[in-house]
Amino acid sequence: MDTLVEQGSPRPARKQPRRSPLARWLGRALDTHISLPLFALLLVAGLWIATFHMIDADERSARKSAHDATRELLDTYEAQMARSLSGIDQTLRMLKYAVEVHGPNEALPALAAKGLMPPGLVFQVAITDDTGRVVASNPGSGTGNVVRAAWFAFHRDRDGDTPFVSTTYGGDEPHVVFSRRINDADGRFAGVTTVAVDPAYFTSSYEQSRQGKHGLLGVAGMDTLVRAARVGEHVSWGQRVAIDRHDVITLATHLDGELRYTSARPLNGFPLVALVGLSEPEQMADYRQQRRNWLLGASVGTALLVMVVTLVSAWSWQLAKARRRERLAQETYAAASEASLDAFFVLRTVPGPDGGVSDFVIETINTRAEQLTGLPKARMEGKPMSVMLPTYLGTGIFDDLSAVATDGKAREAEWLAHLPPGPDRWLHRQVVPVEGGVVAIVRDITERKLTEQRIRHLAHHDDLTGLPNRSLLRDRLGQAIRDAERKGGSVGLAFIDLDGFKLVNDGLGHNAGDELLKVVGERMGRCLRRNDTLARFGGDEFVILLPDLTGDPMAITPLLEKVRTAVTEPVEVEGQEVQVSCSMGVVLYPRDGEDANTLMMNADAAMYRAKENKNSFQFYASEMNASVEEKLVLLEGLRSALDACLEPGCRGGDCQFSLLYQPKVDLRTGRLFGVEALIRWNHPEHGMISPLRFIGLAEESGLIVPIGEWVVRTACAQAQAWRAAGLPPLTVSVNVSARQFEEKRLVERIADALRDTGLPPEALEVEVTESSIMRDLARSVDKMRELEAMGVSLSIDDFGTGYSSLSALKSFPISRLKIDKSFVSDLAHSADDQAIAMAVISLGHKLNLRVIAEGVETEQQRDFLRANDCDEMQGYLFSRPVPAARIAEMLATTLASEPA
Repeated sequence: MDTLVEQGSPRPARKQPRRSPLARWLGRALDTHISLPLFALLLVAGLWIATFHMIDADERSARKSAHDATRELLDTYEAQMARSLSGIDQTLRMLKYAVEVHGPNEALPALAAKGLMPPGLVFQVAITDDTGRVVASNPGSGTGNVVRAAWFAFHRDRDGDTPFVSTTYGGDEPHVVFSRRINDADGRFAGVTTVAVDPAYFTSSYEQSRQGKHGLLGVAGMDTLVRAARVGEHVSWGQRVAIDRHDVITLATHLDGELRYTSARPLNGFPLVALVGLSEPEQMADYRQQRRNWLLGASVGTALLVMVVTLVSAWSWQLAKARRRERLAQETYAAASEASLDAFFVLRTVPGPDGGVSDFVIETINTRAEQLTGLPKARMEGKPMSVMLPTYLGTGIFDDLSAVATDGKAREAEWLAHLPPGPDRWLHRQVVPVEGGVVAIVRDITERKLTEQRIRHLAHHDDLTGLPNRSLLRDRLGQAIRDAERKGGSVGLAFIDLDGFKLVNDGLGHNAGDELLKVVGERMGRCLRRNDTLARFGGDEFVILLPDLTGDPMAITPLLEKVRTAVTEPVEVEGQEVQVSCSMGVVLYPRDGEDANTLMMNADAAMYRAKENKNSFQFYASEMNASVEEKLVLLEGLRSALDACLEPGCRGGDCQFSLLYQPKVDLRTGRLFGVEALIRWNHPEHGMISPLRFIGLAEESGLIVPIGEWVVRTACAQAQAWRAAGLPPLTVSVNVSARQFEEKRLVERIADALRDTGLPPEALEVEVTESSIMRDLARSVDKMRELEAMGVSLSIDDFGTGYSSLSALKSFPISRLKIDKSFVSDLAHSADDQAIAMAVISLGHKLNLRVIAEGVETEQQRDFLRANDCDEMQGYLFSRPVPAARIAEMLATTLASEPA
């Protein structure tokens, strides 16, 4: 595989013929796991169709049997009732005849003598005369009068021989009365003969074995009132039943709500209807049990069939899925390998005589493998690798292939392949075991390797300058220390900070600052030896690592001086020539420290000492750490002082900060029109600390923002106090540092201070350096316009010391320019300073701005400024910065001197 050729573009994968969708679906339908469930579905459908057919046949048969039983019961019950009613009617006729022959009083004895009297337990017979008086009865029940009885009124009011059947009456001994009319010899109404029958007599033929527990036997009148009805063991009467048709079997819920097969038939000779019924649930009970049996059998059969089919289909589906997976894997492999940018080699193991692997036969390869090897597939298939790719035997590749084929564990590796005539390329191989051999997958990873190298370079080098960064510097410093310790040598380390870079970066912008850093970095790099290291430590700080030194500090002095000189040469950036210098702190290993951290810390301390003189280098001395410690102590004291001043309810004596106010006067009138608020720090241990010592420290630590807010609030409160005391109004100016000016809430904080103290916005002036404005010109102008809209006036402090352009200056919403004191100090003797001052004054007036000079200490300076139309001044000539009480005295004096 070491004979691989240069990478080319992959050829399109060879397309396999595809079956039509119909053919694929037909092929799937023939699979057992699909055809068997379909056949089972047909069997289940046939089973349930047969089951429901049998259930339907059984239901029809059961209902027919119920109809037949009901009809048979009606026939039987009608015959029984016909015999019973015939006997009752015969008794009535004998009574009537006996009365006509023997008279009402002797009729019953005459019948009894002949043995024709019906049994008294069942039938109660009675004879009533035409007045309704009972003249005879059996069994004897005394006399009574039935003139109000319905049956008596019926016969009395009607001629004829029609019998009458009463409704059932009586509570404990209910009876149904059958009656006939008695006529005298002239055919007139002479009375009534009656037979009273217990209603249970008519239903005594009820048998539970035939009618069941809820069957019905009963007799009802043509008036729909039931005379007697029996359901099971219960006999009732008096209900109404709706009998629409006779001799027709219907399903009805007469009497008690029980659903029954019911039928009725009129009884000859009497206005009565025989009523029978068989309970539907009882008649259909056998059918319903058989129906449950059919459903259970069909369900069990279905479940068994489904279970068997499921098991067989699952097995068949798994088998088909395995075959499909295998086929899909083959197709996927073919498609993927052809379309892949990786080269695939399918190799079959050739066993050796010792049981190991002696060679591999190339079964197949993909298009990428053809491109990579430069050999066609047809030529390579079936050939031993030792013949087609002989050089792989000595590169360790064969050992990997043999190991994978032997132990079955996949392996992967990377190697640099020689690909004549093209350049060498990095390749990655992955070898995986398969049955009877291995598959080798080879990928070109040259681009990835190059990317990794670029990433490693970016991780250890500065984006802007391309120099080693802090991380790589520490690695090289550690290695240099170890080498020096082993050889007994020395290592030099120079910590470099650019002087004046901040001015360029703030005045000309970050792009100019970046360009300056790149130029300075290139210059310093050209001054070093081959094995030296120049690193960018961050911001405008660089570090030079000098390994393999003798330990003599003077030996590296020429190199350091060369670096210093190269840095100080002018540089043209953004079309403007600028010049910076550098301060260097130098340490030597092992003299100034035995580890990297100590060397870096001591080099930093030496650099800060060098910055006191600027444009120089300073070798480390042990007393330099004391100044660093002093700086840390000062920072902690500054933080504590700020916390005390910001504490709610803090009294003036508890706050270490105080404000002094330096008057500003009009050069023409000498009138005191404003003051500049200047902060002072009275340390409880070190006394009064100069702002030059702690303002820079506050800037570095970020404490300048809360300190600045305290200054604004305190100055506003004091100015308002002077106003409240009736003193002449004046403007109070506060300085805003670059860090404060960049703070997003600056405008909001100033507005809060004005609102809380009640000071009018026009009584406050904010002084900003031009370098602060130029850091982000667009945002600075927007912020200045917000302050102007609020009513606060603005002035540019230290004008002329930065790099602001005139085009930018005219867009500033300012009202005053302040000439820096560096141009005022030699004003009486320096023609250059005089020219600059005159130019600033003229420029300010042309832009309709007032011009104020600071640091005026002599009368000559004042006279020059007044002669050249400078508007205002401040400085020791008029007054040093003084407490607020002294300003109040000055204002009071001014007020007293004004004419009334």
